[in-house]
Amino acid sequence: MGWGAATAWARGYGAWCGLALLTALSLVATPARAQIGSARFAEIVIVASTGRVLSATNPDAPRIPASLTKMMTLYMTFEALRDRRISLNEQVPVSEHCASMAPTKLGLIPGQTRITVQDAILGMVTLSANDAACAMGEMLAGGSEARFAQMMTLRARGLGMTRTIYRNASGLPTPQNLTTVRDLATLARHLIYDFPAYYRYFSVRDFVFNGRTIFGHDDLLGTYPGADGLKTGFTDLSGFNLATSAVRGGVRLIGVVVGFTHPGNRDADMRTLLDAGFRDVGVLPGRAPGLHLVTPAVAATMRHPLARPPAVPRRAVMVATAEPRPVPLPAPARPPVAAGWLVNVGAYSSWPAAQHAAAAARSVLGTGSARVVPAGTPAHRLWGAQLTGFGYGAAVGACRTLAQHRLPCEAAHS
Repeated sequence: MGWGAATAWARGYGAWCGLALLTALSLVATPARAQIGSARFAEIVIVASTGRVLSATNPDAPRIPASLTKMMTLYMTFEALRDRRISLNEQVPVSEHCASMAPTKLGLIPGQTRITVQDAILGMVTLSANDAACAMGEMLAGGSEARFAQMMTLRARGLGMTRTIYRNASGLPTPQNLTTVRDLATLARHLIYDFPAYYRYFSVRDFVFNGRTIFGHDDLLGTYPGADGLKTGFTDLSGFNLATSAVRGGVRLIGVVVGFTHPGNRDADMRTLLDAGFRDVGVLPGRAPGLHLVTPAVAATMRHPLARPPAVPRRAVMVATAEPRPVPLPAPARPPVAAGWLVNVGAYSSWPAAQHAAAAARSVLGTGSARVVPAGTPAHRLWGAQLTGFGYGAAVGACRTLAQHRLPCEAAHS
């Protein structure tokens, strides 16, 4: 190499090093949002009760769902349970095709592994088990995963998911297995409101299967206030995806983010989006559970009490081989007075918001008289939402029922 060539090479190498250093510094400066704007990124946050969109980026752009596909597999499983076409204790057949699925999986072996419908559900919501999803799909479609994928796509259309196509039950990489974050948010709403008794499976963080403890992937459960499900997903093509629902102040939000290069960045972005969403609807931070402050913005977005399903059994024990059974809550010591009790269902910064909260609680319980009373101090006026007309036992029972619906409640003597 001559002197001139060597000099040119050195200059070029120095420029390359400088560019690399600047790039590295920029990545260090903004690690959590480095992939925002990339070709596979999209996000959306909605109010679950109304579907109102609070924020969105590329909401209708086609994206690879990865294991968020299993949300539809679970929806169709819950539908079959509701219609009594299958039962939680029923054995799920395991084919060679499903056993051959790539990880993550439970390691099902045809003719050897006994797995129930409930096992399959828990395997999908925690480990995101591909073999369990495949087996469940084949069971519901008469032995054909391809037929089940067609059923999934048709069901998606019926739910209003106009841009979703499914090619398998698990979300493993397959051409044209596509959706959008708007469609995924729509599916999450249906899972929550169509199947309240089964939605609680999404909050399970681990379960025991064949003597092994299976741990979940959703780190927002137990770390983000109010988060109670839904699903994580990842493939090399899709990046790290997440659908999350969280409740604060009686308001439920649903967030979907896809296309992240690291799960920590994905989770951090979801926290930021949900925090911003709760601020947008007027729910103050750090108020879950207990009494919640809600600004008039909430009253504007919640004109009608939510239609609530009948009360469901208390917290179910997720045992791999049994139907969920109610676990009785310990009864507190009975006070001497057994009548003249009420339940407080929150303190709010506007009278309309408190009125709505009281009406929503009355709709859930089907009993009690709703009222709004002044609360707080003259300098910081609040409005308390209450239901009156209870005995002691009825007030305690009312709070248990409201707790199942993630609504604040406190029994008090009137």
